[in-house]
Order: sequence, then C-alpha cells, then structure tokens
Amino acid sequence: MIDLAAIPRADIAWRGAVRIIRSAWPPIDLFEDIADPADWPLLIAAEQKTNPRLMETIGNLDLLPQDRWVAGAGASYLMAPFTHVSPDRPSRFSAGAYGVLYLGDSFEVALAETIHHHQRFMAATAEPPGWTSQFREIVLNVAASLHDLRGGSADLAATLSPDDYAASQSLGAQLRASGSEGVVFPSVRHAGGTCVGLFYPDLASGPVQGRHLDYHWDGSRVDLFRVPATGEVFRIEDR
Repeated sequence: MIDLAAIPRADIAWRGAVRIIRSAWPPIDLFEDIADPADWPLLIAAEQKTNPRLMETIGNLDLLPQDRWVAGAGASYLMAPFTHVSPDRPSRFSAGAYGVLYLGDSFEVALAETIHHHQRFMAATAEPPGWTSQFREIVLNVAASLHDLRGGSADLAATLSPDDYAASQSLGAQLRASGSEGVVFPSVRHAGGTCVGLFYPDLASGPVQGRHLDYHWDGSRVDLFRVPATGEVFRIEDR
C-alpha cells in the first residue's frame, strides 16, 4: 500500500482545461436548472409522479455529498460523471464505485486520451472503417489542491501504467477515502501533457461547449479528426 502522506500536493488553477465527451450525452435538465441543489430532492419527488424514468437520466445523486452538488448552465458536464457510474465503466482512478472527472491541460491532451479509449472500443466491437461517433469539446476551469503524481517516484510508477489500472484504482480509492480532492498526473497518451482526476464536481467551474468533433476509424486506429462546423480535417500522428 502506498504511503499517502508521502505524496505531495499541488495547487492547480487552470483556465481553459479541456474534456471531450460523446455528443450522444444530452444535458440533464435538473442539473442545468437555476434551482438550489438543496431543493432537488423535492423537485425529483414531484417530477417522478409523471416521469418514472427520471432517475435513469439523473443517475445516482447519493454517490455525492449534497454539499458538493453543482447546478446551473453547463452543470451536466460536471455532475454526470459522478452520478452515472458502473463497474462496467471503470477508469484509471476508479473501479466504478464512484465517479472521477478527468480533464486535460490542453485540447491535444484531451484528444489523445479520448482517442485511446475510442480506439479500444472500435477494435473490441470490430467496427468497419469510416467516420464514427460525434464528440464535443468542453472547456472549463479547475481550482483544487490535488495529490501530485508527477514527481517520477518509483512507488507511484505502476499508477501511470498505460494499460493496467489495478494500482491506480487502488490508489484512487485510498485517496478518496482519506478525503483527497483528486490527483494531478502526467498524461500517458500525450507526451508532456498533464491531466487531473477530480473526485468532486465543485472543483471545476465555468464549463462551456467548444467544437463538435468527428473521428475517423481506419479499421485499426483513429487516424483523422474533423471539425464539422468548418469542414477542416486533421491527421493524427500514429503513436
């Protein structure tokens, strides 16, 4: 077990951090509403009388302390990663019992991280070549004191494995249980880039939608991405 006290903390204050998500995920009305989050339980109880499928949209609010809920324009981008979790969708710092909001310090980092996971899905499902799922760029700010995994410590090397998440998931669970707000770590998909994994949605703010993106699957990798609004197509370097 890693000694948590030996992991340094870093104050992260990013403007213009980037997350890329599937466009298929629509905004969630409750999170976007101007209502005080303290009133959400009452609103949900009233709405469920006419919309029994409401909770499928909202997800499980019990996974987050109520004082960490956020509301207003763009709040879906912050809340959904924490209320829609499953062991079927693990991530680097969570086996699926709780959510983590992952962001890159640049568009290039977010693109590389997203493409890696999209490629794995396309290969696993043997999808034919062609332009595939639409994505959207979300630009937002981060302000948090995070455990810093960028120091190159041998004890932490396994948590940055490109493909094996066992060590990082164990560390994530330990940190979250100890009261940590999240981690900052070097991107393993884009050299020189940095990522954060936030354990709570209120550590990010000001999310706005940027560009829509299309990815091209050539049968073995994502080799191109396109910006539909302009028609621009960009080649992705093979890594």
